[in-house]
Amino acid sequence: MDDLDDLDDADEPDDFVSGYADDPDPEDLTTGAMELAERHQLRRVASLRTELEDITEVEYRQLRLERVVLVGVWTTGSVQDAENSMAELALLAETAGSEVLEAIYQRRQSPDPATYVGRGKVEGLQEIVAATGADTVICDGELAPSQLRNLEDRLKVKVVDRTALILDIFAQHAKSREGQAQVELAQLSYMKQRLRGWGGNLSRQAGGRVAGGAGIGGRGPGETKIETDRRRINTKIAKLRRQLAQMKGTRDTMRTERQRNQVPSVAIAGYTNAGKSSLLNRLTGAGVLVEDALFATLDPTTRRTTTSDGRVYTMSDTVGFVRHLPHQLVEAFRSTLEEVADSDLILHVVDGSHPDPEGQITAVREVFAEIGADRVPELVVVNKADLADPLVLARLRQREPHLVVVSARTGEGIEEALRVVEGELPHPAEPFDALVPYARGDLMNRIHQHGEIEHLEHTADGTRVSGRANAGLAGELAEYAVEA
Repeated sequence: MDDLDDLDDADEPDDFVSGYADDPDPEDLTTGAMELAERHQLRRVASLRTELEDITEVEYRQLRLERVVLVGVWTTGSVQDAENSMAELALLAETAGSEVLEAIYQRRQSPDPATYVGRGKVEGLQEIVAATGADTVICDGELAPSQLRNLEDRLKVKVVDRTALILDIFAQHAKSREGQAQVELAQLSYMKQRLRGWGGNLSRQAGGRVAGGAGIGGRGPGETKIETDRRRINTKIAKLRRQLAQMKGTRDTMRTERQRNQVPSVAIAGYTNAGKSSLLNRLTGAGVLVEDALFATLDPTTRRTTTSDGRVYTMSDTVGFVRHLPHQLVEAFRSTLEEVADSDLILHVVDGSHPDPEGQITAVREVFAEIGADRVPELVVVNKADLADPLVLARLRQREPHLVVVSARTGEGIEEALRVVEGELPHPAEPFDALVPYARGDLMNRIHQHGEIEHLEHTADGTRVSGRANAGLAGELAEYAVEA
């Protein structure tokens, strides 16, 4: 028996490691890591083809990437601006789960009112779609319903615009109940104006035999199918608005509680994929999802943290912005974006490695103005310093005097950013000088959390403390005030 055991040991390699040892302990994963693992469990597989053409037949055999062609109209700016816009559209398309085959753009004073691009460009686009086998065309702009219809009639493939693409990404990434309701509201608001009949089916009136076989006596003016769909969408929109109003009440209650306790708030906002979630994790240890993708996180995350002298404040991560952010999303996410407008300080995160960081800053500030956050003090935080060009950083420093440069990945500049944030937070205004009895430890704890202590001394009668506090706390301390 011993010889058999020795033989088994000899057959086993020295570097053998059980496969189970590679799996991390679920208890060691943060919430963000678990969400990222769940998101990567199902990925579309590229470069797989079968002889089957009907998608219903291959539904359970492979997940096919949607093959898309990108189209843009360049009206203002330089060639570099147009190429940056098309590169961003390609990233949006890949984030939505598609394979970009070709990208073209046209120089025009304004988009064609009938087909977005010119008539000759549409014919060239037909040839590109036929040659590449694309099944979708994505336009870099918001198209009118007539433009969508005309392009689909001529190209014979599905046509979507930039707004529909962004809404699709939001629908994939929304996790919370409020986020899903907000995205659905934005999608329905967008869809309501773009309903169209398919052949004669959806435009048929519901009189006569069409109306459930009512026949003679049941005929009437009827209602077209599109009108019925529009009425159902309006009903669903009204229901979603009521649900969001209830959720907004919960959010307002939490915000009011923070204001009652005089807890300062810091909002992290900026362009999508600039590193807002990474910065929140680095500053507070929040452990939220981090992924190198556009609009990876949509649901706001708020974490409580403290300054170096013990004052409590909150830091919130918000949804990312993008050029030409759809108006429907701004309206639907207004309750969430109010976190930015009601904050005491905005950390405006900018991707320092992006080809056009100035364009990102301008796009984000346009959204700030739309939601009423342009009056809130702003600190520009240039992230990804380890990847950024030093000349770009110098240019940004010259343009934005109130700026810090950090790297959320390496930790560079984080300490400086925290010092600036602590200095920018609102300071208590009411001076106090009190002798707090030792029995009022709760009051001393509130002084440490919400006040600024200038002098503290332990005496036989209690703790002699002086400094500044908010009006409510100073009023409570008046009972123990020490007369000059």
